[in-house]
Amino acid sequence: MFGTSGIRGRFGDDVTAGTALSVGRAIASEGNGRVVVGRDPRSTGRILVDVVSAGLRECGADVGHLGELPTPTIARAVEWYGADMGVAVTASHNPPEDNGLKLWSADGSATVGTELAAVEDRIRRGEYSTVGWDEIGTRHRFNGARGRHVDAIVDAVEIDPPLRVVLDVGHGSGRLTATALRRLGCTVTTLDGTPEGSFPARQSEPTAENCKMLRQTVAGSDADLGIAHDGDADRMLAVTESGRFVPGDVLLALFARREATAGSRVAAPIDASMTVADELASVGADVTYTRVGDGYVAERTTEPDVVFGGEPSGAWIWPEITRCPDGPLAAAKLTSIVATDGSLDALVDDVPAVPIQRRNVRTERKDSVVETVAEALPDDGRVTTVDGVRVDLDDGWFLVRASGTQPLVRITAEARDEERMASLLSTAEELVHEAIESDRLEQRTVD
Repeated sequence: MFGTSGIRGRFGDDVTAGTALSVGRAIASEGNGRVVVGRDPRSTGRILVDVVSAGLRECGADVGHLGELPTPTIARAVEWYGADMGVAVTASHNPPEDNGLKLWSADGSATVGTELAAVEDRIRRGEYSTVGWDEIGTRHRFNGARGRHVDAIVDAVEIDPPLRVVLDVGHGSGRLTATALRRLGCTVTTLDGTPEGSFPARQSEPTAENCKMLRQTVAGSDADLGIAHDGDADRMLAVTESGRFVPGDVLLALFARREATAGSRVAAPIDASMTVADELASVGADVTYTRVGDGYVAERTTEPDVVFGGEPSGAWIWPEITRCPDGPLAAAKLTSIVATDGSLDALVDDVPAVPIQRRNVRTERKDSVVETVAEALPDDGRVTTVDGVRVDLDDGWFLVRASGTQPLVRITAEARDEERMASLLSTAEELVHEAIESDRLEQRTVD
Protein backbone atom coordinates (compact mmCIF):
# COMPACT_ATOMS: atom_id res chain seq x y z
CA MET A 1 0.00 0.00 0.00
CA PHE A 2 2.80 2.41 0.93
CA GLY A 3 5.60 2.88 -1.60
CA THR A 4 8.96 4.60 -1.20
CA SER A 5 7.17 7.94 -0.72
CA GLY A 6 3.95 6.95 0.99
CA ILE A 7 0.69 6.32 -0.83
CA ARG A 8 0.53 7.89 -4.25
CA GLY A 9 -1.55 7.49 -7.40
CA ARG A 10 -4.41 8.77 -9.51
CA PHE A 11 -7.03 10.56 -7.46
CA GLY A 12 -10.38 8.78 -7.49
CA ASP A 13 -8.84 5.46 -8.52
CA ASP A 14 -5.68 4.69 -6.55
CA VAL A 15 -6.14 7.40 -3.93
CA THR A 16 -9.62 8.19 -2.66
CA ALA A 17 -11.32 9.87 0.27
CA GLY A 18 -11.71 6.39 1.72
CA THR A 19 -7.94 5.91 1.53
CA ALA A 20 -7.34 9.12 3.47
CA LEU A 21 -9.97 8.23 6.08
CA SER A 22 -8.32 4.83 6.70
CA VAL A 23 -4.87 6.41 6.99
CA GLY A 24 -6.08 8.95 9.53
CA ARG A 25 -7.86 6.32 11.59
CA ALA A 26 -4.81 4.04 11.56
CA ILE A 27 -2.33 6.75 12.57
CA ALA A 28 -4.43 7.77 15.56
CA SER A 29 -5.17 4.16 16.51
CA GLU A 30 -1.41 3.56 16.71
CA GLY A 31 -1.24 6.02 19.61
CA ASN A 32 -0.28 9.18 17.77
CA GLY A 33 -2.23 11.73 19.79
CA ARG A 34 -1.10 14.94 18.06
CA VAL A 35 -0.68 15.11 14.27
CA VAL A 36 0.06 18.02 11.90
CA VAL A 37 -1.40 17.96 8.39
CA GLY A 38 -0.53 20.05 5.33
CA ARG A 39 -0.74 19.85 1.55
CA ASP A 40 0.75 20.88 -1.78
CA PRO A 41 -1.31 23.03 -4.23
CA ARG A 42 -3.14 20.19 -6.02
CA SER A 43 -6.86 20.82 -6.39
CA THR A 44 -7.74 17.54 -4.68
CA GLY A 45 -5.58 18.29 -1.65
CA ARG A 46 -8.25 20.06 0.38
CA ILE A 47 -10.54 17.03 0.18
CA LEU A 48 -7.86 14.65 1.38
CA VAL A 49 -6.80 16.99 4.19
CA ASP A 50 -10.39 17.20 5.42
CA VAL A 51 -10.90 13.46 5.32
CA VAL A 52 -7.59 12.36 6.84
CA SER A 53 -8.25 14.88 9.61
CA ALA A 54 -11.70 13.36 10.19
CA GLY A 55 -10.16 9.91 10.54
CA LEU A 56 -7.56 11.20 12.98
CA ARG A 57 -10.09 13.01 15.15
CA GLU A 58 -12.55 10.11 15.04
CA CYS A 59 -9.90 8.02 16.79
CA GLY A 60 -8.99 10.69 19.33
CA ALA A 61 -6.01 12.52 17.81
CA ASP A 62 -5.69 16.30 17.92
CA VAL A 63 -5.00 17.76 14.47
CA GLY A 64 -2.95 20.85 13.62
CA HIS A 65 -3.77 22.20 10.15
CA LEU A 66 -0.83 23.87 8.40
CA GLY A 67 -2.39 24.76 5.05
CA GLU A 68 -0.60 24.77 1.69
CA LEU A 69 3.15 24.48 2.31
CA PRO A 70 6.27 22.73 1.01
CA THR A 71 6.48 19.14 2.20
CA PRO A 72 9.75 19.84 4.10
CA THR A 73 7.95 22.59 6.04
CA ILE A 74 5.29 20.08 7.03
CA ALA A 75 7.95 17.54 8.01
CA ARG A 76 9.85 20.05 10.14
CA ALA A 77 6.62 21.27 11.74
CA VAL A 78 6.19 17.86 13.43
CA GLU A 79 8.97 18.78 15.85
CA TRP A 80 8.19 22.51 15.94
CA TYR A 81 4.66 21.87 17.20
CA GLY A 82 5.45 18.90 19.42
CA ALA A 83 3.48 16.44 17.28
CA ASP A 84 3.84 12.67 17.19
CA MET A 85 3.50 12.45 13.42
CA GLY A 86 2.86 14.54 10.32
CA VAL A 87 0.87 13.92 7.15
CA ALA A 88 1.73 15.66 3.88
CA VAL A 89 -1.04 15.42 1.30
CA THR A 90 1.06 15.46 -1.86
CA ALA A 91 2.03 13.58 -4.98
CA SER A 92 5.33 15.45 -5.11
CA HIS A 93 6.66 15.36 -8.70
CA ASN A 94 3.80 13.28 -10.11
CA PRO A 95 1.30 14.74 -12.64
CA PRO A 96 -1.62 16.88 -11.39
CA GLU A 97 -4.21 14.10 -11.63
CA ASP A 98 -2.32 12.22 -8.91
CA ASN A 99 -2.31 12.79 -5.18
CA GLY A 100 -1.15 10.94 -2.10
CA LEU A 101 -0.26 10.90 1.57
CA LYS A 102 3.24 10.80 3.02
CA LEU A 103 3.84 10.25 6.72
CA TRP A 104 6.51 11.95 8.83
CA SER A 105 7.88 10.72 12.15
CA ALA A 106 8.57 12.75 15.28
CA ASP A 107 12.21 13.37 14.28
CA GLY A 108 11.18 14.89 10.95
CA SER A 109 12.18 11.92 8.78
CA ALA A 110 9.85 10.05 6.44
CA THR A 111 8.10 7.21 8.28
CA VAL A 112 9.53 3.82 7.27
CA GLY A 113 10.14 0.38 8.77
CA THR A 114 8.10 -1.00 11.65
CA GLU A 115 6.32 2.30 12.35
CA LEU A 116 4.96 2.45 8.81
CA ALA A 117 4.26 -1.29 8.71
CA ALA A 118 2.08 -0.98 11.82
CA VAL A 119 -0.07 1.71 10.17
CA GLU A 120 -0.36 -0.30 6.97
CA ASP A 121 -1.23 -3.51 8.82
CA ARG A 122 -3.97 -1.76 10.75
CA ILE A 123 -5.47 -0.44 7.50
CA ARG A 124 -5.42 -3.93 5.95
CA ARG A 125 -7.14 -5.38 9.01
CA GLY A 126 -9.59 -2.51 9.25
CA GLU A 127 -9.14 -2.34 13.02
CA TYR A 128 -9.43 1.17 14.40
CA SER A 129 -9.78 2.55 17.93
CA THR A 130 -12.66 4.98 17.50
CA VAL A 131 -13.62 7.06 20.53
CA GLY A 132 -16.84 8.35 22.02
CA TRP A 133 -18.53 11.55 20.95
CA ASP A 134 -17.05 13.43 23.90
CA GLU A 135 -13.47 12.23 23.27
CA ILE A 136 -12.95 13.14 19.61
CA GLY A 137 -9.77 15.03 18.80
CA THR A 138 -9.57 18.78 18.48
CA ARG A 139 -8.80 20.78 15.34
CA HIS A 140 -6.37 23.71 15.38
CA ARG A 141 -4.98 26.02 12.75
CA PHE A 142 -1.21 26.45 13.06
CA ASN A 143 0.02 29.60 11.38
CA GLY A 144 3.65 30.56 11.19
CA ALA A 145 5.31 27.37 9.92
CA ARG A 146 6.36 29.10 6.71
CA GLY A 147 8.10 31.86 8.65
CA ARG A 148 9.78 29.38 10.98
CA HIS A 149 11.15 27.49 7.97
CA VAL A 150 12.57 30.68 6.45
CA ASP A 151 14.13 31.62 9.80
CA ALA A 152 15.69 28.14 10.12
CA ILE A 153 17.30 28.41 6.67
CA VAL A 154 18.64 31.91 7.34
CA ASP A 155 20.11 30.70 10.64
CA ALA A 156 21.77 27.67 8.99
CA VAL A 157 23.27 29.23 5.85
CA GLU A 158 25.45 32.22 4.98
CA ILE A 159 25.78 33.45 1.39
CA ASP A 160 28.77 35.74 0.88
CA PRO A 161 28.75 37.49 -1.48
CA PRO A 162 25.01 37.44 -2.23
CA LEU A 163 24.24 36.10 -5.71
CA ARG A 164 21.68 36.52 -8.47
CA VAL A 165 19.37 33.49 -8.60
CA VAL A 166 16.56 32.45 -10.92
CA LEU A 167 14.05 30.25 -9.09
CA ASP A 168 11.67 28.01 -11.05
CA VAL A 169 8.81 27.22 -8.66
CA GLY A 170 6.81 25.46 -11.36
CA HIS A 171 3.52 26.61 -9.75
CA GLY A 172 4.31 24.39 -6.76
CA SER A 173 4.88 25.18 -3.09
CA GLY A 174 8.48 26.34 -3.36
CA ARG A 175 8.08 30.12 -3.31
CA LEU A 176 9.38 29.99 0.28
CA THR A 177 12.85 29.55 -1.24
CA ALA A 178 12.69 33.01 -2.78
CA THR A 179 11.88 34.53 0.61
CA ALA A 180 14.79 32.75 2.28
CA LEU A 181 17.31 33.68 -0.44
CA ARG A 182 16.23 37.32 -0.35
CA ARG A 183 16.61 37.34 3.42
CA LEU A 184 20.15 36.06 2.82
CA GLY A 185 20.83 39.04 0.55
CA CYS A 186 20.36 37.45 -2.87
CA THR A 187 18.56 38.95 -5.85
CA VAL A 188 15.89 36.45 -6.90
CA THR A 189 13.86 36.23 -10.10
CA THR A 190 10.99 33.76 -9.87
CA LEU A 191 9.39 31.75 -12.66
CA ASP A 192 5.81 30.52 -12.19
CA GLY A 193 5.77 31.36 -8.50
CA THR A 194 1.99 31.29 -7.97
CA PRO A 195 0.70 27.96 -6.58
CA GLU A 196 -1.52 26.24 -9.14
CA GLY A 197 -2.38 22.58 -8.72
CA SER A 198 -2.58 21.79 -12.43
CA PHE A 199 1.08 22.87 -12.93
CA PRO A 200 0.25 24.67 -16.21
CA ALA A 201 3.75 25.98 -16.99
CA ARG A 202 5.67 22.71 -16.90
CA GLN A 203 5.47 19.19 -15.58
CA SER A 204 6.14 19.02 -11.88
CA GLU A 205 9.30 16.90 -12.00
CA PRO A 206 12.36 19.17 -12.43
CA THR A 207 14.13 17.41 -15.31
CA ALA A 208 16.37 19.03 -17.92
CA GLU A 209 13.56 18.94 -20.47
CA ASN A 210 10.91 20.28 -18.09
CA CYS A 211 13.24 23.09 -16.99
CA LYS A 212 13.88 24.38 -20.49
CA MET A 213 12.55 27.85 -19.67
CA LEU A 214 14.75 28.05 -16.58
CA ARG A 215 17.82 27.09 -18.61
CA GLN A 216 17.06 29.70 -21.24
CA THR A 217 16.34 32.40 -18.66
CA VAL A 218 19.56 31.83 -16.74
CA ALA A 219 21.69 31.61 -19.90
CA GLY A 220 20.19 34.85 -21.22
CA SER A 221 20.73 36.83 -18.02
CA ASP A 222 23.48 37.73 -15.56
CA ALA A 223 22.25 35.16 -13.03
CA ASP A 224 24.82 33.10 -11.15
CA LEU A 225 22.66 29.96 -11.09
CA GLY A 226 19.14 28.63 -11.44
CA ILE A 227 17.15 26.57 -8.95
CA ALA A 228 14.20 24.27 -9.72
CA HIS A 229 11.71 22.59 -7.39
CA ASP A 230 9.04 19.98 -7.89
CA GLY A 231 5.41 20.43 -6.86
CA ASP A 232 5.97 20.14 -3.10
CA ALA A 233 9.55 21.50 -3.02
CA ASP A 234 11.14 18.50 -1.37
CA ARG A 235 13.38 18.22 -4.44
CA MET A 236 15.94 20.74 -5.62
CA LEU A 237 17.90 20.62 -8.86
CA ALA A 238 19.99 23.30 -10.50
CA VAL A 239 21.16 25.07 -13.65
CA THR A 240 24.63 26.57 -14.09
CA GLU A 241 25.27 30.19 -15.07
CA SER A 242 25.66 29.11 -18.72
CA GLY A 243 22.28 27.36 -18.69
CA ARG A 244 23.45 23.76 -18.24
CA PHE A 245 21.17 21.49 -16.25
CA VAL A 246 23.19 19.81 -13.48
CA PRO A 247 22.58 16.05 -13.28
CA GLY A 248 21.42 14.86 -9.88
CA ASP A 249 24.39 12.51 -9.53
CA VAL A 250 26.77 15.44 -9.98
CA LEU A 251 24.92 17.50 -7.38
CA LEU A 252 25.04 14.54 -5.00
CA ALA A 253 28.81 14.29 -5.53
CA LEU A 254 29.25 18.04 -4.97
CA PHE A 255 27.26 18.08 -1.74
CA ALA A 256 28.83 14.84 -0.51
CA ARG A 257 32.40 16.03 -1.07
CA ARG A 258 31.62 19.32 0.66
CA GLU A 259 30.16 17.68 3.78
CA ALA A 260 32.44 14.64 4.14
CA THR A 261 35.74 14.37 6.00
CA ALA A 262 38.20 11.50 6.34
CA GLY A 263 36.52 8.51 7.96
CA SER A 264 32.95 9.78 7.50
CA ARG A 265 30.23 8.32 5.31
CA VAL A 266 27.49 9.64 3.05
CA ALA A 267 24.18 7.80 2.60
CA ALA A 268 22.97 7.33 -0.97
CA PRO A 269 20.52 4.97 -2.70
CA ILE A 270 21.64 1.92 -4.59
CA ASP A 271 21.06 3.66 -7.94
CA ALA A 272 23.57 6.46 -7.26
CA SER A 273 26.48 6.94 -9.65
CA MET A 274 30.01 5.69 -9.04
CA THR A 275 30.93 9.39 -9.27
CA VAL A 276 29.78 9.80 -5.67
CA ALA A 277 32.09 7.05 -4.39
CA ASP A 278 34.95 8.47 -6.48
CA GLU A 279 34.53 11.97 -5.03
CA LEU A 280 34.29 10.68 -1.47
CA ALA A 281 37.37 8.51 -1.89
CA SER A 282 39.33 11.66 -2.80
CA VAL A 283 38.77 12.97 0.76
CA GLY A 284 39.09 9.61 2.55
CA ALA A 285 35.34 9.16 3.02
CA ASP A 286 32.97 6.42 1.88
CA VAL A 287 29.42 5.91 0.64
CA THR A 288 26.87 3.69 2.38
CA TYR A 289 24.11 2.42 0.09
CA THR A 290 20.42 2.22 0.98
CA ARG A 291 17.15 1.33 -0.67
CA VAL A 292 15.76 4.03 -2.95
CA GLY A 293 13.61 6.50 -1.01
CA ASP A 294 14.47 9.46 1.16
CA GLY A 295 13.08 7.70 4.25
CA TYR A 296 15.69 4.96 3.92
CA VAL A 297 18.44 7.51 3.31
CA ALA A 298 17.30 9.48 6.36
CA GLU A 299 17.21 6.33 8.46
CA ARG A 300 20.87 5.66 7.61
CA THR A 301 21.86 9.20 8.63
CA THR A 302 21.03 8.30 12.24
CA GLU A 303 24.33 6.41 12.33
CA PRO A 304 26.98 8.65 13.95
CA ASP A 305 29.53 8.76 11.13
CA VAL A 306 26.98 9.52 8.35
CA VAL A 307 27.22 13.27 7.75
CA PHE A 308 24.99 13.71 4.71
CA GLY A 309 22.42 11.87 2.63
CA GLY A 310 21.07 12.43 -0.83
CA GLU A 311 19.37 10.99 -3.89
CA PRO A 312 20.05 11.79 -7.56
CA SER A 313 16.35 12.63 -7.91
CA GLY A 314 17.03 15.84 -5.99
CA ALA A 315 16.43 14.94 -2.34
CA TRP A 316 19.14 16.27 0.02
CA ILE A 317 19.44 15.68 3.77
CA TRP A 318 21.69 17.46 6.28
CA PRO A 319 21.04 15.34 9.41
CA GLU A 320 22.45 17.89 11.85
CA ILE A 321 19.77 20.32 10.64
CA THR A 322 16.83 18.12 9.60
CA ARG A 323 16.22 14.53 8.46
CA CYS A 324 13.70 15.45 5.78
CA PRO A 325 14.71 16.26 2.19
CA ASP A 326 14.50 20.04 2.30
CA GLY A 327 14.48 21.68 -1.15
CA PRO A 328 14.58 25.29 0.09
CA LEU A 329 17.47 24.51 2.45
CA ALA A 330 19.31 22.74 -0.38
CA ALA A 331 18.81 25.77 -2.64
CA ALA A 332 20.42 28.02 -0.03
CA LYS A 333 23.24 25.54 0.60
CA LEU A 334 24.08 25.29 -3.11
CA THR A 335 23.94 29.06 -3.53
CA SER A 336 26.35 29.40 -0.61
CA ILE A 337 28.77 26.92 -2.23
CA VAL A 338 28.65 28.83 -5.53
CA ALA A 339 29.23 32.12 -3.70
CA THR A 340 32.35 30.68 -2.07
CA ASP A 341 33.75 28.94 -5.15
CA GLY A 342 32.68 31.44 -7.79
CA SER A 343 31.13 29.35 -10.55
CA LEU A 344 28.72 26.43 -10.71
CA ASP A 345 29.96 25.66 -14.23
CA ALA A 346 33.48 25.24 -12.83
CA LEU A 347 32.25 23.07 -9.95
CA VAL A 348 30.40 20.78 -12.36
CA ASP A 349 33.41 20.55 -14.69
CA ASP A 350 35.53 19.50 -11.72
CA VAL A 351 33.45 16.34 -11.18
CA PRO A 352 34.74 13.57 -13.47
CA ALA A 353 31.84 12.28 -15.53
CA VAL A 354 31.00 8.57 -15.51
CA PRO A 355 28.53 7.54 -18.23
CA ILE A 356 25.18 6.72 -16.60
CA GLN A 357 21.69 6.53 -18.02
CA ARG A 358 18.23 5.93 -16.61
CA ARG A 359 15.13 4.69 -18.42
CA ASN A 360 11.56 3.96 -17.39
CA VAL A 361 9.33 1.21 -18.74
CA ARG A 362 5.60 1.53 -18.01
CA THR A 363 3.80 -1.54 -16.73
CA GLU A 364 0.97 -2.14 -14.27
CA ARG A 365 2.71 -5.30 -13.04
CA LYS A 366 6.03 -3.75 -12.08
CA ASP A 367 6.72 -5.99 -9.06
CA SER A 368 6.05 -9.17 -11.00
CA VAL A 369 8.29 -8.00 -13.85
CA VAL A 370 11.20 -7.30 -11.49
CA GLU A 371 10.74 -10.74 -9.86
CA THR A 372 10.88 -12.36 -13.31
CA VAL A 373 14.10 -10.48 -14.12
CA ALA A 374 15.62 -11.67 -10.83
CA GLU A 375 14.73 -15.28 -11.62
CA ALA A 376 16.40 -15.00 -15.03
CA LEU A 377 19.77 -13.95 -13.59
CA PRO A 378 22.40 -16.42 -12.32
CA ASP A 379 23.02 -16.55 -8.57
CA ASP A 380 26.78 -16.03 -8.86
CA GLY A 381 27.45 -13.38 -6.24
CA ARG A 382 27.14 -10.44 -8.62
CA VAL A 383 23.43 -9.87 -7.96
CA THR A 384 22.19 -7.64 -5.12
CA THR A 385 18.50 -7.54 -4.18
CA VAL A 386 18.49 -4.77 -1.56
CA ASP A 387 16.05 -2.87 -3.79
CA GLY A 388 15.11 -4.49 -7.08
CA VAL A 389 17.89 -6.35 -8.87
CA ARG A 390 21.37 -4.87 -9.24
CA VAL A 391 24.07 -6.67 -11.21
CA ASP A 392 27.66 -5.58 -10.53
CA LEU A 393 30.34 -6.36 -13.10
CA ASP A 394 34.03 -5.50 -13.23
CA ASP A 395 33.50 -2.48 -15.47
CA GLY A 396 30.00 -1.34 -14.58
CA TRP A 397 26.56 -2.24 -13.25
CA PHE A 398 22.86 -2.13 -13.99
CA LEU A 399 19.79 -1.97 -11.78
CA VAL A 400 16.19 -2.98 -12.44
CA ARG A 401 13.67 -1.93 -9.79
CA ALA A 402 9.98 -1.21 -9.41
CA SER A 403 9.11 2.44 -8.88
CA GLY A 404 7.72 3.08 -5.43
CA THR A 405 5.42 5.85 -6.67
CA GLN A 406 4.34 5.12 -10.27
CA PRO A 407 3.49 2.12 -12.54
CA LEU A 408 7.04 1.98 -13.86
CA VAL A 409 10.05 -0.29 -13.90
CA ARG A 410 13.13 1.89 -13.52
CA ILE A 411 16.36 0.90 -15.25
CA THR A 412 19.79 2.36 -14.48
CA ALA A 413 23.09 1.43 -16.13
CA GLU A 414 26.59 2.83 -15.56
CA ALA A 415 30.10 2.04 -16.77
CA ARG A 416 33.41 3.83 -17.14
CA ASP A 417 33.06 3.64 -20.90
CA GLU A 418 30.11 5.07 -22.86
CA GLU A 419 29.88 2.08 -25.19
CA ARG A 420 29.92 -0.38 -22.30
CA MET A 421 27.24 1.62 -20.48
CA ALA A 422 25.01 1.50 -23.56
CA SER A 423 25.55 -2.25 -23.76
CA LEU A 424 24.57 -2.76 -20.11
CA LEU A 425 21.51 -0.56 -20.56
CA SER A 426 20.47 -2.58 -23.59
CA THR A 427 20.90 -5.83 -21.66
CA ALA A 428 18.76 -4.54 -18.80
CA GLU A 429 16.05 -3.26 -21.13
CA GLU A 430 15.96 -6.58 -22.96
CA LEU A 431 15.53 -8.44 -19.66
CA VAL A 432 12.66 -6.14 -18.67
CA HIS A 433 10.82 -6.44 -21.98
CA GLU A 434 11.23 -10.22 -21.98
CA ALA A 435 9.83 -10.30 -18.45
CA ILE A 436 6.84 -8.18 -19.48
CA GLU A 437 6.09 -10.48 -22.41
CA SER A 438 6.49 -13.55 -20.21
CA ASP A 439 4.13 -12.02 -17.67
CA ARG A 440 1.56 -11.32 -20.40
CA LEU A 441 1.70 -14.92 -21.63
CA GLU A 442 1.30 -16.18 -18.10
CA GLN A 443 -1.71 -13.92 -17.60
CA ARG A 444 -3.34 -15.17 -20.80
CA THR A 445 -2.83 -18.78 -19.65
CA VAL A 446 -4.42 -18.03 -16.27
CA ASP A 447 -7.34 -16.17 -17.89
